[in-house]
Amino acid sequence: MKNCLTDIPGVRVGHADDAALASGVTAIVFDEPAVMAMDVRGGGPGIREGALLDLANTVERVDALALSGGSAFGLEAGGGVQAWLAGHGRGFAVGDALIPIVPGAVVFDLINGGNKKWGRIAPYLELGYQAASAAGGTFAQGSVGAGLGATTSTLKAGVGSASAVTKDGITVAALAVVNAVGTVTIGEGPHFWAAPFEQNGEFGGRGWPAEFTPDMLAARLKGAPDTTSIENTTIAIVVTDAILTKPQAKRLAVIAQTGFARAIYPVHAPLDGDVVFAAATCTKPIEPLIGLTELGMVAANTMSRAIARGVYEATALPFPGALPAWKDKFG
Repeated sequence: MKNCLTDIPGVRVGHADDAALASGVTAIVFDEPAVMAMDVRGGGPGIREGALLDLANTVERVDALALSGGSAFGLEAGGGVQAWLAGHGRGFAVGDALIPIVPGAVVFDLINGGNKKWGRIAPYLELGYQAASAAGGTFAQGSVGAGLGATTSTLKAGVGSASAVTKDGITVAALAVVNAVGTVTIGEGPHFWAAPFEQNGEFGGRGWPAEFTPDMLAARLKGAPDTTSIENTTIAIVVTDAILTKPQAKRLAVIAQTGFARAIYPVHAPLDGDVVFAAATCTKPIEPLIGLTELGMVAANTMSRAIARGVYEATALPFPGALPAWKDKFG
């Protein structure tokens, strides 16, 4: 176990980013099409192929997922991932045609200090292709890929990932791009809201503070009082090796959203575009009621850990006024 998304066999992750742009793309590529659904809780989401994932619609399995910076411009990243898959003979068969199925979601990082004056064509299509090309069994966390330009209200953030195994031997893993309007740490201190779920000191081992003060519970919102709904979002995926139907994957995504609430304060606001994708590689049978409930419980805990790691592993952007990284401030 590497404590990351690629602990699920058949799942690969790749990043591509541009330091001057201060933005990038993260691609999750499935070796075989995976069952997928999603749950949206934020008030300002940016999603590609969201309607396809609706339970009433025909396609049940996807080939990859594209997570990107760039706000709406970043939705083009899915086309780059799609192009890479098409070049490798992947896709949903319609007669003689193969159509790679690539949902995606974006975070807003357009005013983080990077140079976004890219001219006529945004760079995210190419970055998506590069991210898919780079997908493998190991990957970096922190300020990389779609998380290069990500922030919370108080600290630099980025990509985080974690994994776990249920008592029935089902593996579940999460990857999050953390760009929240709120905080992942408590007040102005080093403690993470997700501390009760931490394993093996994966985000510093600080636990919770000895007591909670009113100041710790006060809202700290990115850009306040001028915060707008397009400046934030946490986007994430939870993947399991359990055999799930599309409705069961939807339920897993719903329960996994609990992990957002355990790790981000506040969350699911009109200022966020929070979304969780849930995917199943369908190799291990699972009991559909108690088994799925336990899987969701562990998935939520794992999601909270992934979010905390996205902040813990981040590095500050090299621009004037950039937010500090956790390790610079507390490490």
